[in-house]
Order: sequence, then C-alpha cells, then structure tokens
Amino acid sequence: MLTVYPACFFQEHNGGYSVIFPDLNYLSTCGDSLDDAMEMAIDCLAGYIYTCQNDGDILPKPSKLNDIDPQKIASDIDPESSVGEAFVNLISIDVKAYAKEHFEKSVRKTLTIPAWLNNAALEKNINFSQTLQEALLTKIKA
Repeated sequence: MLTVYPACFFQEHNGGYSVIFPDLNYLSTCGDSLDDAMEMAIDCLAGYIYTCQNDGDILPKPSKLNDIDPQKIASDIDPESSVGEAFVNLISIDVKAYAKEHFEKSVRKTLTIPAWLNNAALEKNINFSQTLQEALLTKIKA
C-alpha cells in the first residue's frame, strides 16, 4: 500500500535541495542534487512512517498538493530567508516493502573465531547471530 505526502523542495545556493514535509512536523532532509534530494525524501518519509507505525502513532492526513505554499513554508521556518526556486511534489512510498528491503533485511556475515571459543559456545547452545547483534548494539551505543 502506498503512502503519499507532499514535500516542498527548495533549491539551495550550492545547487543542492532542502526537502520539507509540512504535514509531518516539518520533517526535513536534503540532497546534493534534485535526484539525490528525491531519493533522500523517499528514505526520510519511509523511515518516519515506519517508526510512527511501530510506535503506534497516528499519522496526520496528507494535505492536498494545491493547498501547500512553499513560500509560506519557508517563511514559517525562517522569516528572514530569501527563497529561490521552490516547488511542491508528492512523495510516495510502499513503507512495508521499503522497510523489508532497507530496515529489516538481514545481512549474512562470515567471521572467524578460535575453535575453542566455538566449541564452548556450542556446548552452551549460544545463538551466534543474536550474540553478535547484542554485542554490536552495545558497541554502537557506547
């Protein structure tokens, strides 16, 4: 099932683009080019919706494309800013399919451990994948 939200694209002075989803608390991302910004917008929207769904949050109804004024959005964010090229585009994503490919996909890793450690772990019925995941999460949080 597709989820669709409008996004405002603002061209930056360096040629990149900022992207803002006004319906989603001004959720934002950016890209070095329009193509990159579009890919980032899809990833950003998918991650946000996926997290909201997992947390049981209620998502707001998307605005109609014609009801969004990018100049007003830019002014809401920074009244002092001067806006160059800006436009609104719909971003659509199948969150379930995207999550399966990008957020939930398992990756096979090959590793080497000493034979004695392997034998000791097997004797204790230790799940190698789970143990490695827990260890990596501990290292990442440190």
